[in-house]
Amino acid sequence: MPSSELQRINAFLSAFARRQAARTVGLPGGFAVYDDAFAHSRANNQVFIDTAVDSEELPAVAEQALGHLPHRMISVLDHEVGMACAEPLIRAGYNHSTYLVMRHAGPVPAGRPAEELDLDAIRTPLTRRWRGLLPDVDNEVVRHLVDRREARRRGADIVRFIGARTEEGEVASWADLYMDPATGTAQVEDLITSESHLKHGYADAVLTTALRLAVAAGCGTRFLTADATDWPRHWYERRGFSVIGYSHCFERG
Repeated sequence: MPSSELQRINAFLSAFARRQAARTVGLPGGFAVYDDAFAHSRANNQVFIDTAVDSEELPAVAEQALGHLPHRMISVLDHEVGMACAEPLIRAGYNHSTYLVMRHAGPVPAGRPAEELDLDAIRTPLTRRWRGLLPDVDNEVVRHLVDRREARRRGADIVRFIGARTEEGEVASWADLYMDPATGTAQVEDLITSESHLKHGYADAVLTTALRLAVAAGCGTRFLTADATDWPRHWYERRGFSVIGYSHCFERG
């Protein structure tokens, strides 16, 4: 896969982070994003590194940018830069996670259709999901993690929430779809299925619908990111996605 396609994806991710943010501050090698409306959301208040950076200086740069927050989160989009930053950040107390950049190629997989939803339609199952993942946090934290999805509408020219319902009308699976037809780029993000509805084809319906919408919008570069150590990567591979690159996330606190 040409490196130019991975560069296009990284440019899309960088631009999305900037557009979604309430405010940004330039930093050596990248920028910081902030959104006081979702102060408990690490994803909305973090450092992005999208060019070369002095890895030994990065912990101090992040401390200056995020020192007013109880957490630290740094996303490094380039694989080589991320690997170079790993040792200094781990020494500084950060945990390191690697994510796969997976591109979809070939025909859209089969699946029954899903539908476009608004945030209110997925608020209840999404709240339940976060409650299960973070049982000890207070209601404000969960609210920020749910409502931050609305800020994502600023991130790309076209942002859609896709969901599949049960026969009773409950939203069983959902995901975000971000599209930039001008560059032919589309991202599927946060594909989630409620635990009580796993293995019934709902995620397939959501993914299939998202890919069809991306194809219809002229997006030849269709991608998602997946945890390198978790099982969904294999599920995506069976549906036409393959790994073309890596990004890195460092967290502390």
